[in-house]
Amino acid sequence: MTDRLAAAFAKGHPALVTFVTAGDGDTAAILDALVAGGADVIELGMPFTDPMADGPAIQAANLRSLGKGTRTADVLDIARAFRQRHPAIPLVLMGYANPMTVRGSEWFANALAEAGVDGVICVDIPAEEDDSLGESLRAHGIANIRLATPTTDVARLPAVLDGASGFLYYVSVAGITGLQQAAQSSIEDAVTRLKAATTLPVAVGFGVRSPEQAAAIARVADGVVVGSAIVELVGEHGEGAAEPVRAYIHSLKTAILAATKEVA
Repeated sequence: MTDRLAAAFAKGHPALVTFVTAGDGDTAAILDALVAGGADVIELGMPFTDPMADGPAIQAANLRSLGKGTRTADVLDIARAFRQRHPAIPLVLMGYANPMTVRGSEWFANALAEAGVDGVICVDIPAEEDDSLGESLRAHGIANIRLATPTTDVARLPAVLDGASGFLYYVSVAGITGLQQAAQSSIEDAVTRLKAATTLPVAVGFGVRSPEQAAAIARVADGVVVGSAIVELVGEHGEGAAEPVRAYIHSLKTAILAATKEVA
């Protein structure tokens, strides 16, 4: 399964990594729109009642999804159907520990493997508690994608990287999603530091909205992560969000490809 992630970061250009909340809007159509627009990796958010790392846009998406009754079984059904439609596109579940571990990490990892999920980003399980989920994921061939932040210093970085796979997600701001973006100089410094410490691809997210921002990050990183701006489109357009999402993703991908040519 992690082979799909490796392939996504080996296309000759930085990967466009996109996020949408499961159960918010017409999720299947939105996922298809992400692929059609040029997304290289898709993060599917598991709705949760207390998304502590997320800003207003994704908080609202969680509430909309939960208000429709979305449960873990529904998320797995969405993932399974996506894998049938898109056998080559990596799918990563992103969320919080409670829904991932409430039935036990082994149950969760086995369910993801059966659904064709490639990786997991768990926001609130620190590297030091890897045995609560990471061991089961690795046993089922599912990438355990870790987060690094501006406060991840040289003393802690080895712990973050130990057992990590798929890619390293650099959270470029010390804050919640969607509200601010780090200065480009700080992103460049951080990516340089992280790439010196790991062979994993480094993808940068939090606060990325415009094609110009995506292009700037693509000049230095292995991947560009966009989430809140997509979720806002879903909130604005509801069941008709697929086409606006496709067009937006296409604009980001076009900018990333252009930046790649400049660097080359």
